[in-house]
Parts: sequence; C-alpha cells; structure tokens
Amino acid sequence: MDQGQFASTLLEQAVTELSRLPGVGRKTALRLALHILRRDESEGVALGEAIINMRRGIRYCRICHNISETDLCPICSSAGRDQSTVCVVENVNDVMIMERTRQYSGLYHVLGGVISPMDGIGPDSLTIDSLIDRIESNDNQIREVILALGATMEGDTTNFYIFRKLARFADLKVTQLARGVAVGNDLEYTDEITLGRSLLQRTLFSDSFNG
Repeated sequence: MDQGQFASTLLEQAVTELSRLPGVGRKTALRLALHILRRDESEGVALGEAIINMRRGIRYCRICHNISETDLCPICSSAGRDQSTVCVVENVNDVMIMERTRQYSGLYHVLGGVISPMDGIGPDSLTIDSLIDRIESNDNQIREVILALGATMEGDTTNFYIFRKLARFADLKVTQLARGVAVGNDLEYTDEITLGRSLLQRTLFSDSFNG
C-alpha cells in the first residue's frame, strides 16, 4: 500500500507506526487507525497518553528484570514471597502467566529471551550472568531455581546452559516444570491449570538426562 492511497499524511504516519506492532499488518493497522479516528477525540488522546506514560514510567526491576514502576518490582520487594525459590522465565509475559496460576509464591528471574544462534541470541544477550551473581550474593538464601522456559529446542538449550552454570552451587536444587507442558509450546499457549500442575509436580532437572 503506497502513500498515494491515503488522503492524509497523518493517517499514513499512524498506520505506519501501528503496523510495527507484532501481528499487525497494514490492513489491520488501517482499521485500527480509522477506528481511533471515528471515536471521540478524548478517547484517542487518552490512548496516546497511556502509551506515553507507560513508555516513560515503566522500568525494569534491578534484581529480577521484571517490569516495574520503581527500582524494585512489587514481587521482589514483597516480604510475603518465598525468598528461597527463584523461577527462571523467558519474558515478562511469562511472569504474568505464572502468577495467574496462583500456585507459586517465590521470586522470578526474567531472562529476556532464550538462546537462539539462528536469531543471533547468545548467552551474553540474556540476563544469565545476573542470575548467577544474584545467587552468589544471597549467601545461600536461594535454595531452589526452577527452570520454567518453554518446551522448545531453544528453551531446552537455555535450560541446559543455565543448569551447567549453576552446577558449582553444591546445595542449590535445580528443577524444571513437569512435562504437562506440551513439547514445542511456550508458556503463553499453555492453560493455567496445566501450567499450575506442571509447577507443583516439577522435577529435578538432572533427572531429564540421567534416565
């Protein structure tokens, strides 16, 4: 779709920006832009302000890398969370998914992705070193790390890499979700009941290649 099809340069700019969103093509972006245009001006302004405020106001927790409006996210700063357990997830969305299961009361560590050489993502692109430093600096307070990455080749590769990095902590238990999560699935596509059961029935990671 070239610019000549638009009656307005402003509309063209809006469509171009909306089409940058994941899963939004040019046709969908045009429908969204026209919908916003048809609504009351105050609604469009409120949407724009909400996006600007989100982008400017949200940062990443300095400990777990979850999104936060303060230096520490509400989970890391909560005295009611189990400080001895850290659940390693791929992204911020996975934290929200795990929380919805209501089966976990520990802490999190957000990697920011998984190892994927084909996509140019190596261990240094993730927050793995931050996880190691976190365990070292906690004076053995962290007693279990749950590897809760998607059951994909990239997820399994990342799990194994982290497991090897954690091997030097003799008293640390490293577990993974039970395989109620279908092979090839990200947590995003797993229902909450299945995910909750997989969390409760988690197994030692070492058992996955010792049998």
